[in-house]
Amino acid sequence: MTSPDAACLAPTPLIDSDHPGIVAFAREQARGGDDRARAIALYYAVRDSFRYDPYRIDLSPASMRASSVLAVGYGWCVPKAALLAAACRAAGIPARVGYADVRNHLSTERMRETLKTDLFVWHGYTDIWIDGHWRKATPAFNVELCNRFGLLPLEFDGQADSIYHPFDRSGNRHMEYVNMRGSFDDVPLEQIVADFRMVYADWMADMASMRSADFQAEVERETR
Repeated sequence: MTSPDAACLAPTPLIDSDHPGIVAFAREQARGGDDRARAIALYYAVRDSFRYDPYRIDLSPASMRASSVLAVGYGWCVPKAALLAAACRAAGIPARVGYADVRNHLSTERMRETLKTDLFVWHGYTDIWIDGHWRKATPAFNVELCNRFGLLPLEFDGQADSIYHPFDRSGNRHMEYVNMRGSFDDVPLEQIVADFRMVYADWMADMASMRSADFQAEVERETR
């Protein structure tokens, strides 16, 4: 197990932990007497204070920064993981971002038609150094979304990895991890964009079509 180095506490172009908003967010939310308690508090603050929205994806560097999630109030898995990493670093807790390819068995009809696959590449999570171990934390799905979609919310106790459940509340297939890509000191945006262009060519050619839709409304409509 690799111990953290200085890079896991330093700001980067996309994990901008020195941004005033990030610093203030970490100061307000990182409550607790030790790093584990503070990391847990930050996890739930990022998970539930920022709505998960995979329709409004903007792959420009400005929109992929951790601080952009603070500015707009929502995000998808990659920038929300970056926000958690940035907040941890701002609080003095070593953190980095990790990625996996997952097969998503639950998505909206629009997503299935647009992406033409149930494979989600470069799904983002956060690696946090707690009590001498790296712990995976996945702050993507806010609890309200989980309740509407019939998913089991991901909890984080700082002692075990928090990754997607294989099944939903009803026992249906949910997420399947098919490839672990490892952890990075900064968001590898260039590689993410290149792979998105290869896997999601049609969507990348017309990303605006999905941005105009309402993910939350579609979830509510399809789960009635």
